[in-house]
Amino acid sequence: MGRRGRDSDINVDILLRAYSIGLFPMADSADDPELFWVEPEMRGIIPLDDFHVSKSLAKAIRKHPFDIRFDTDFEGVMAGCAAEAPDRPSTWINQTIRKLYVELHEIGQAHSVEAWDGDELVGGLYGVSLGSAFFGESMFSRRTNASKICLVHLVEHLRAKGFTLLDTQFTTEHLKTFGAIDVPKVEYAKMLERAVEVGNVDF
Repeated sequence: MGRRGRDSDINVDILLRAYSIGLFPMADSADDPELFWVEPEMRGIIPLDDFHVSKSLAKAIRKHPFDIRFDTDFEGVMAGCAAEAPDRPSTWINQTIRKLYVELHEIGQAHSVEAWDGDELVGGLYGVSLGSAFFGESMFSRRTNASKICLVHLVEHLRAKGFTLLDTQFTTEHLKTFGAIDVPKVEYAKMLERAVEVGNVDF
């Protein structure tokens, strides 16, 4: 973790530059206007060629419980990720982060995957694309398996588009079930450099 700064210190150009060298911003809470840069010693990634889907989740996906869409309600996904939930009483997504990532979305560098039940957004995830890397930021779910199914569709999409790196920032027991692993910062830096230097891949 590094220098803290208020929203006036950071714009989308600085944000993309930070991602390109392995940094990402967080806030202590939704009410804290300051951000700080994070650079984990061990970085979480999901190898795109070693993504795991459990039999039970694969069965659920075959039932097509949701309409999966991309980039139709980015702000709604961010709001869902920022909302309090029983397993998430607080959030690191403050107004500064919401503003910056909406701006990234508007210039085509941030994207959402959404699970819809009719006209209701019931789950989703969002992240940043840069080069052939996608940096997953957060996900939320208001229905069983909604965010998991979005992740499966994201991975399929990234593979089809030629992405090479799916960054999860940290690993959790939940993400490990999909094949997430920790890689040392030095190794991650090499992977990131290769992904960024190819130029932006069309999401």
